Amino acid sequence: MNTRILIMGLPGAGKTTLAQELVKHLDSVEWFNADIVRNLHQDWDFSEVGRLRQAHRMANSANQSSCDYVVVDFIAPLIEMRVIFDADYTILMDTIKESKYNDTDKIFEKPKNPNVVVTSKNAEGWDEPSALKAFLEQHYLTRPV
Repeated sequence: MNTRILIMGLPGAGKTTLAQELVKHLDSVEWFNADIVRNLHQDWDFSEVGRLRQAHRMANSANQSSCDYVVVDFIAPLIEMRVIFDADYTILMDTIKESKYNDTDKIFEKPKNPNVVVTSKNAEGWDEPSALKAFLEQHYLTRPV
């Protein structure tokens, strides 16, 4: 069983940038980007049904991983999508108030209790000492010294 880390937020909030940085700090990690997964399935349906199908794909990807950690970055605008994915840790990228996609903005429901809320798009701020390092240490996800 792996540890699932969901990086979520509006389009353009910096989810992928943060995921790229996070995976550098974890051993035995697999990363799934929602756009890459959608492209593999040639499925660009952003209706509610399409979004739920994508949440199932992301969960199935995590289920099939043999790595200790799975990092996913996807919008996950609906609570139901987050329930489907069943993250152990949720990082909310709360760096923008609206995206260029009004339909996504309208349905986006912020999680009530994310483990980490990121309010700045400065990815370099995720270097030591940082909120990322604190998150990793707090949840015992750091590499052994």
